[in-house]
Amino acid sequence: MSLTHIGVTTPADLDPCGREHHPDCGIRDVLDRIGDKWSVLVIVELAGGPRRFREIQRAIDGISQRMLTLTVRRLERDGLVLRTVYPTVPAQVDYRLTETGASLTHLIKGLADWSLAHRAVIGEAQRAYDQAHPDNEIR
Repeated sequence: MSLTHIGVTTPADLDPCGREHHPDCGIRDVLDRIGDKWSVLVIVELAGGPRRFREIQRAIDGISQRMLTLTVRRLERDGLVLRTVYPTVPAQVDYRLTETGASLTHLIKGLADWSLAHRAVIGEAQRAYDQAHPDNEIR
């Protein structure tokens, strides 16, 4: 380990529940969902209010119909998104954040702000790394 890494984290920082053999306390499942890029983008889109499926799909560049369907179903299952079907012909469906889903928006905004503020530094670090390691396969 390099000297720059000493003291960055402590066992207490990495062990939220304090039990030696159970360090993630079940947070892995939650982080897998909210850390998924499509989930984050859907939550960002729904932070502006209810949206219909096609509105979400048009707003999120590159997401396929299948991936959006899976993403909103997973978010619905997790209690972060509410799917409402209106009794019209044809049926209209919209998606909105639940109270729990809405409580994530300030965290995601913080992450987005951090990303924008550090985008150039990260890009430069990646270029320097790639130049120093031309045969690497990490991209």
